[in-house]
Amino acid sequence: MLEAYIQAYNDAVFETDKQTALNVVNQALQNGFSAEDIVFKLVIPAVEQMMAFIERDPDANLAQHFMTAQIAADVTEKMLEKFSKPPEMVGRVVIGAAYGDLHSLGKRIVSGCLKSLMVDVVDLGCNVSAERFVDAAVAEQAQVIAISAMMVHTAIGENGSLKVRALLKERGLEDRIKLAVGGAPYRFDPELYLKVGADAWAADGVNAAKAIVELIREVKP
Repeated sequence: MLEAYIQAYNDAVFETDKQTALNVVNQALQNGFSAEDIVFKLVIPAVEQMMAFIERDPDANLAQHFMTAQIAADVTEKMLEKFSKPPEMVGRVVIGAAYGDLHSLGKRIVSGCLKSLMVDVVDLGCNVSAERFVDAAVAEQAQVIAISAMMVHTAIGENGSLKVRALLKERGLEDRIKLAVGGAPYRFDPELYLKVGADAWAADGVNAAKAIVELIREVKP
């Protein structure tokens, strides 16, 4: 029976039809499936399926990336309220756009996917200073700082990822907090993430979530 809901949900997500996806979830609840079933057997596999699809087709529609992430995040947040007991979160990430960068779409895609994968997300917004990234990561006990940069000068700027890495080193936090980056400049130069001192990068928002989860698991016992 759940298989029918899984197919209907996947079809709705593929068509970026948020309302139909929510209707499928509500119908499944009414028919006796638990919130846990919906998150772990329906939402997360759908996100993982989208990750695999994007790996095969890197030019997949950006709107589809965004809606998959937003639908997954919205459904997960609604279902968490109905869990019989609070779920164990995978970890926590502090995310934001680099200093001088006002673009938010990429990090919103990443945030949506992370939430559906049971990662607690602290979104600092856009134009975030290096000091604020590091201070927030320490205060929130985050395992990863994720920085989005859509322009070359914000990716390589002295107040961006380079300064975050310098602060992590200066404060002795490199073993406790990992640094992930993403955005257009990194797609043009796949080695750029190393040049700005990051531990990982991803070519798109959906796979960035996967890379961040892997970094969390490196840090968190």
